[in-house]
Amino acid sequence: MKLQQLRYVWEVSRHNLNVSATAQRLYTSQPGISKQIRLLEGELGIEIFARSGKHLTRVTPAGQTVIDLAGQVLHLVNNIKQVAQEHNDENQGSLTLATTHTQARYVLPEIIKQFGERYPGISLHMHQGNPRQIAQMVCDGQADIAICTEALTQFNDLAALPWYRWNRSVLVPKGHPLCDEEHLTLEALAKYPLVTYTSGFTGSAQLAENFLAKGLEPNVVLTAADADVIKTYVRLGLGVGIVAHMAAEATDTDLVAIDARHLFDYSVTRIALRRGAYLRKYMYDFIERMAPHLTRERVDAVMQNTRQDAQLLDDIELPVR
Repeated sequence: MKLQQLRYVWEVSRHNLNVSATAQRLYTSQPGISKQIRLLEGELGIEIFARSGKHLTRVTPAGQTVIDLAGQVLHLVNNIKQVAQEHNDENQGSLTLATTHTQARYVLPEIIKQFGERYPGISLHMHQGNPRQIAQMVCDGQADIAICTEALTQFNDLAALPWYRWNRSVLVPKGHPLCDEEHLTLEALAKYPLVTYTSGFTGSAQLAENFLAKGLEPNVVLTAADADVIKTYVRLGLGVGIVAHMAAEATDTDLVAIDARHLFDYSVTRIALRRGAYLRKYMYDFIERMAPHLTRERVDAVMQNTRQDAQLLDDIELPVR
């Protein structure tokens, strides 16, 4: 049994059993991957993948167990590499973030700038996706840190730490009738077509729940994952925008931002790490630069899932953006 063979079965399972796509991802040949998987199956005396001709069709029950264990082995191997790199030079390495457009565009730039100045030898990589994709990237070892509002607490392999609370702003063009409202209400909002976040992004579920609690059905005419896209269609007159408060910038001089925090429940953006992952010193530093309340001790305690720290984090008053 070779480590390379375990990597092949793990990656094939993550690429929907597409050996060609796996070969491209690993910069190797399709026949080479197929051969190594066959050799591993022969050594183990089981089929990891069921086949129809030359095509893989599904993962067998025994194969799924092998794949799960292979993933654990590969994560441990990565931890060993991280330990070696830190002892060689703690200021050299890489950090991969998985996050949404809102965090990448409106929240992280200054933090990343400061981190880059402190650690010029660390290469930063950023992947964007929806919250479930972001969480899965960290579970699979494709990213070190996940940052988003939804989904992170639903993955048992992740330790999710609260970062900050935020609420929403309503965006309208100048001169819109809502600008004359002395006290904005959900009833007033429900009279207009709305442009807001796609389901699963940036507190969209909470937004709908607040309307339904008042017996109102919002008229959502367009959804997007990107606040800048929402602004574009508000400018075109398609509807009233509802975005995260931090996405309502002073530079949007042609739009009016109306504070809507009295209308909606606060949402919490979280930072998630894969349980069992080895965190290098600069990773702890990056987290604490984002969230000073997430000290190394608290991060370690949550990673170990101790009851004491869970209670401690519950008592922390999160910053509001």
